[in-house]
Amino acid sequence: MNTLPRETVLALYRQMQVIRQCEEQLARSHQRGLIHGACHTYVGEEAIATGVCAHLNHKDVVFSTHRGHGHALAKGVPPRELIAELFGRSTGCSLGRGGSMHLFSPAVGMMGTSGIVGPCILQAAGAGYSFKLLKTDQVAVAFFGDGAANNAAFHEGLNMASIWKLPVLFVCENNQFATEVPSSYASGNPAIAIRGVSYGIPGIEVDGNDVLAVYDVAGEAVRRARSGGGPTLIECKTYRTRAHAEGMGDFTYRTREDVEEWKKRDPIALFRANSEAQKTASAADFAAVDAEVQAEVAEAMKFAEGSPWPEGATATKHVYCEV
Repeated sequence: MNTLPRETVLALYRQMQVIRQCEEQLARSHQRGLIHGACHTYVGEEAIATGVCAHLNHKDVVFSTHRGHGHALAKGVPPRELIAELFGRSTGCSLGRGGSMHLFSPAVGMMGTSGIVGPCILQAAGAGYSFKLLKTDQVAVAFFGDGAANNAAFHEGLNMASIWKLPVLFVCENNQFATEVPSSYASGNPAIAIRGVSYGIPGIEVDGNDVLAVYDVAGEAVRRARSGGGPTLIECKTYRTRAHAEGMGDFTYRTREDVEEWKKRDPIALFRANSEAQKTASAADFAAVDAEVQAEVAEAMKFAEGSPWPEGATATKHVYCEV
């Protein structure tokens, strides 16, 4: 039985809706030619970023991947700054220099996304090592896909975090495919959570489409990390219901039927239905959130389209340390 207070239920729902509505707007924007370069959306996976980042504060840090819009939003990047960044505008979170795959906002603890598979795991371990040396209670989180779990960085990062008991969460978003390669084909043993035991750390598999399940597991892992108990590996089983990247073909490696089946497990719809059934929030509550988020995303879109391009004279800014 869901025992979370109504405020928490609505906060989780709102965060998932912010991610969903932003991503759907960005998909439409990509079709209009407003986004230059790749655009990898997070549609279908919103429960993971939401459930994990709900336990983080502004001093905690997140390292992410090419599919990082949801992580950035959940960590506190405003929708207007995210959309402006994808449009290449100077008001974006990376001042228009990063685009979809290179989102930075250190002020809120969003330490960067990258199209290179795996390095976020090592970066999070490095941040955790810094926190341990500085004797703070900060936590680092690495979000990565199932493909990265077969990268050397995964093994190096988990081993380092284990031997030094670093305050790190390794969150694998197992959406079944590394681009178009099934995890069942790419791994002799596709179960990722159980790899934690090889490094002496807890490895937990959770339904990545159940925001409450993610919230509970992540909460315990964050508390453990803050108290000096070391890292946790969390494998979130999920599915992206849009193509790997906007504009790519989608049904050469998976079927329409599979996608439609996973859409029935939509994390937002399931959470709303369960919450209404358990009377932790009402249909009117959720409708009000939907309208509020819709207005916020519409304003963010208007802000981004009206924002200026970066000045050419600033091209060398933020490249080298300026004394």
